This record gives sequence, structure tokens and C-alpha cells, in this order.
Amino acid sequence: MAIAKKKGDDKSNYSADSARNDGDISSNEEEPNFSDPDDYVDDIPNEELLGDILKQKPKETDGVESVIVVDGVPQVGPDRIEKLQSVINKIFSKFGNIVNTHFPTNEKGHTKGFIFLEYSLPVHAQEAVKATNNYKLDKQHTFLVNLFTDFSKYEQIPDNWKPPESQKYEGQSDLYSYLLEPDAYDQFSLALTGGAQVWQNTQPDPIVLHDRPNWTQSYVKWSPLGTFFTTFHKQGVALWGGPQFSQYKKFSHAAVQFIDYSPCEKYVTTYSSQVDVHNPDQKRIIIWDIRTGQEKRSFNPDGPSAWPIFRWSHDDKYFARMGTDVLSIYETPSFGLLEKKSLKILGIQDFSWSPTDNVIAFWVAEDKDVPARVTLLEIPNRNEIRNKNLFNVAHCKIHWQKSGDFLCVKVDRYSKVRKEKNEIKYSGMYFNFEIFHMREKEIPVDSVEIKELIQAFAWEPIGSKFAIIHGESPNISVSFYEVRVGQAPLLLKKLEKRACNHLFWSPNGQFIVLAGLGSNGGGSLEFVDTQDFVIMNTTDHYQASDVEWDPTGRYVITAISNWKTKVDTGYYMWSFQGKILKRVNLDKFSQLLWRPRCHTLLDDKQLKDIKKNLKKYYAQFESKDRMRQTKASKELIEKRAALMEKFSAYRQKRIQEWIEQKPRRLELRCGIDTDELDSDVQNTEEEIVEFFVKEEFIEIE
Repeated sequence: MAIAKKKGDDKSNYSADSARNDGDISSNEEEPNFSDPDDYVDDIPNEELLGDILKQKPKETDGVESVIVVDGVPQVGPDRIEKLQSVINKIFSKFGNIVNTHFPTNEKGHTKGFIFLEYSLPVHAQEAVKATNNYKLDKQHTFLVNLFTDFSKYEQIPDNWKPPESQKYEGQSDLYSYLLEPDAYDQFSLALTGGAQVWQNTQPDPIVLHDRPNWTQSYVKWSPLGTFFTTFHKQGVALWGGPQFSQYKKFSHAAVQFIDYSPCEKYVTTYSSQVDVHNPDQKRIIIWDIRTGQEKRSFNPDGPSAWPIFRWSHDDKYFARMGTDVLSIYETPSFGLLEKKSLKILGIQDFSWSPTDNVIAFWVAEDKDVPARVTLLEIPNRNEIRNKNLFNVAHCKIHWQKSGDFLCVKVDRYSKVRKEKNEIKYSGMYFNFEIFHMREKEIPVDSVEIKELIQAFAWEPIGSKFAIIHGESPNISVSFYEVRVGQAPLLLKKLEKRACNHLFWSPNGQFIVLAGLGSNGGGSLEFVDTQDFVIMNTTDHYQASDVEWDPTGRYVITAISNWKTKVDTGYYMWSFQGKILKRVNLDKFSQLLWRPRCHTLLDDKQLKDIKKNLKKYYAQFESKDRMRQTKASKELIEKRAALMEKFSAYRQKRIQEWIEQKPRRLELRCGIDTDELDSDVQNTEEEIVEFFVKEEFIEIE
């Protein structure tokens, strides 16, 4: 007890000392009072004081953000519930991992027509709602899908409804204003490191319409009809249009690298080939609706694929992709499989849509004793309208003519084949070009055989000719053929010993550029008129990497991109006859693209009449060109005259100042006028200096 008492005494003594010390410190100060006055009224709401904390307040719906409610599910008995669960799992499991399901039933064990699904992550539930709401299971059942958390949101709708305030209408910019240019000048874009530019090809010198730094972070692309200008960014892609190139839409897709427009510009596909390790569920391929900006469907491809993975029909009604022994065709606007199933095609290697009809051409590889096959398939009825069996086939390449009148299948054939270490080796190669006459009865097929190595093939865009580069250096030749109705392809001309490896037809046909691009080509250029095969010019653009015709077929651009080399980057502009018009060197030049033109609204008869009466308009165009040149000369003369007038005014001002300062100069120089050299003769000394200029020896015989 004594020890305890001693400890207690020590503790009380310590407390007393502490209190004493505290009293010493605060003895001279009055203790503050934090109480509110009696008449104080607290009018500050908790939302203002504790807004950030109240956001974290638990809710009834916490923990159920990953739950969705699916209504419109078939009502089935106990014997069919398992099958229904299998169908539901097949539809909804592709959006994420389903961790829990609940199928409510009545007293008899029949489902009630709605179910609950829980995903592992809330983002998967949100994707499922977007993709499956209004999903048509069959003719009598359409899913209505909502997040479970939406019900609490709908419960908070006020009883007294207030109509929304009318917003001021802001009209959309005219996306086709560029077509109203009086002289129909075309536009082209330049992609530069750190920015992009849009130019108008006015004469005699192009003018820049828009120049924005950091407009794109990689490259640019025009839509097929020229309506939209596309730029690439880390967050996704942006579409620009209108007179001032204002932003029309932006599509968020991280690390997007490639895009592909549908031919009618209704949809755009974005593709990110990189897999984000931090977000393994990231969508790789997304198809967007351009007008609404909504995501229509997403895909995650298995394994490497050639771009574009999805290929569109000419009218945007269908798009398709190829898998292992399968061809999947989807229809719009539902974006579901055509007839809800894919086509099983064993050995399919490649396919391509007709540019004018809903017809797919595909080829199937050889399999033991079964030959290779090229098939033409009508969509949507899936009728095979033509088959062509091919033997000893190593590879095929499908080339449609722009008008869809003809189809060419380049067939690589072999004489011998052997297998070495799981690799197939071919020898004795030769090549066939199978020409399908699409507009003729029963689609007859003609064949052109060439024994030499094929470098390039290209159809004439408007016309019935095609060109082939064949042979190996230095014996490379270019052959031109014409396809006629009811006849085999006719060889028109063979140009021998050419230094080219690429073919570039004019958009209007007739004229072609034979180009040697890359390290082997050296930038050689040959301009050919295929009407009578006159070589209009032979020249070169050293290290050229790209050749681009303008939409009218009047100009050709050859360019050196810094993606290929870092030296002499820039572009040259040529006339269609090969005459150099302009040389532009740009240090950070990456890409040049002409803006495509819309399809003409004139029919064939109107176009024929215009060409027939072109001489009538020639004088008018010639006069306008002369006025344009005179205007340019007049502007130059006026500019020089303005500069001369400015200089004369400046000089007159300085002469006046010099005259006004003369008394001061005389004062400083003791009255001696030194403005003229002969004004002070007495103090001037004249000195004559002779020096040797030239010595000549002339022999006199």
C-alpha cells in the first residue's frame, strides 16, 4: 500500500506541477470562447461545407454498379431454363466476366421475363448496356437492358416537371463549301512534324488555307469523298470540316494507329494494334457512326491481321472480315451477322468487294487433290454466280476495275513444289491473269500468261486497259492490254528496258506515270499517253517515295517523305505531260494528300456532250488563265511600286534632315564645307597611284 500510495502521490504531484506551469503561461490571457451567440442562425448547407465528404457518403446502390437488369427475356418453364441460361451467357459473356446470375421464377418455376447479371467490373456492365439494349433475340423478344443503379436515378425524378429551357440554335458549318470555289481549285494537305497544313492549288502559286501547329501527332487522312479531314492523337482521332475546318466529331480510342472509312462516309473504323498491359480489356477495333458519334460495335482480333481487317461494300450496307476457314459478313445498321451465321469456307485466303455491286470475290487455296478456286458470291442471298478452278497455284491477288466491269485475278503458278522443314518451296514460277467479264452473260473468263516475274499491275480507272510491269533488272518491260466485250485481252504496246517498279494511272485514265521508287528505282519518272503511247517526258526525282495525282488528272506530285529519308525532303509538282511546275523543299515534310472530289452528278450523256463541245469553252478558259497571269503580274508590279514609293518617301525625309543639319556641321568644322569633295581645295592633296593590271604578249610573225 505504501508503494502504491507513493506512486499516486508522485502522479498527483506531477499533475499539480503541470497545472501550475500551465497556469503560469496563461495567467495573463483570457481563455477564448468558441460558442455561438444565442441569436446565431446557421444558414450554410452541409453540401457547401462538406461537399467532397458527402460525395463519399454510402448509398443503397453501392456495390451493385456491376449489376445489369435485362427485361424482355423469354418466359420459359423449368425444363428450358438451362438452355435459356446458355443463350444469355453466350450473348452477354463477351463483354466481360459474369460472376453472378439470377433468374427470378414464379410459383410454378417459370421465369418472369427479366433477369439480373453481375459482372466483375462496372465498365463491363456499362459496355453490355450500350451494346445489347434493344438487342433483338428473335421476332417476339427484344432486350431492354439497364444498369441496376439507374433505378435509384429514376426514383429521384421530381413530381413537378419543368420543361427544359430552349437553347439557341447553332447551325452546323457547311461541310461542302469547298465545292463552291468559283474556279474549282483543288486542295491538298501537308503533314509536317509538329503540325499540318491545308493548301489550295491556285495558279500560278498555291495559297495556304489553314496552318495549325500540333494539328496532328502522326499523320493525316481525307475521307473517301473529301468531306472530312482526319488527324491522329494519343486520345483518339478528330474529324474536321467546313470553311474554317472546325472540329466535327472526335472519337476517343487510346493509341489509335489506323482508321478506315466506309465508302459512303457513314461509318469509320479505328484500330489500335498495341495491347495496353494496364488495361487488358481495352477495345482494339471500334466502328463508329460518323453523324451521331456513337460507337456501333467493337471487336478484338485474334492474332496478326492485315489492315483493313473489315472491308466494306460500296453502299455501306455490309462489311466483312476473314478468319481461319470462315468469312463473316455483317449488315448495317444492326451490325449483326448476316443471317446470324458466318460462312464456312475451307482454305479461304483473301477476299474483296466489288466497287459497284454487292458481290464478293474470294479465292481458296489448294488442298491435296482439290484445286484452288476463285468464287464470285452475291450478297445477301449468298448465291455463287461464278467459279473458276485453278491448278498449281502458289498465291492469288484480286484486282477489281474501278467501274466493276472487270475483275482480274493474278495467279502465281509453279511447275514444281517441295517441302523443307515445314516450309513449302516453289520453283519454275509463271503467272496468269484471269480476266472476268462481269457484265457479260455467264461471266466469261479470259487468261493472259506471262513467264517473267511480275513487278506491278494496275487497271485504268476510267477505260478498259490495264498495265503490267514484268521482268527483272535490267530487262524490265511494261505491257499494256485492252479488254473488249466478247474478245480476249489484246496487247496494245510493250515498252522494253524501263527503270520502273510502280504504275500510277491518271484518275481520268489515258495518262500514266511509270515510276521507279525506293532504293532500286532511283526516282525515275516516265510520263506516257496511252492513246498513242507517246512518251511525253522522261525525267527523275531522286529518292522520291510517293506519287500522287490530283483528282482532275492535271497535276502530279512526287514527294520525298522524312519517313523514308532525312535528306532533301519536300515535293515537286508536275503537269500531266511531265513538265516541272514547282519545287518545294521542306525540312519536316512527312506526307502530301490531295483532297478527294465527290462523285459527279452528271450522267454519261452529259459528260460526253461536255467533252464533245470542249473547244467551245476553251477560249473562255484561256482568257481566264491569261487574266490570272496578268493579275499576278499586276499584283507584282503594284507591290514593287509600293515598295519604291515607300523608299522614295524615306529617302526624301532623310535628305531634308541632312539639309537642316548643315549649319550645325559647318559650326563643328570651323566653317569648312565638307559636303562636297571639291569644297576645300586648299586642304586637299592629290596623289596618283599606279598599279599593275594585266600583261599580254603578242607574237608577231
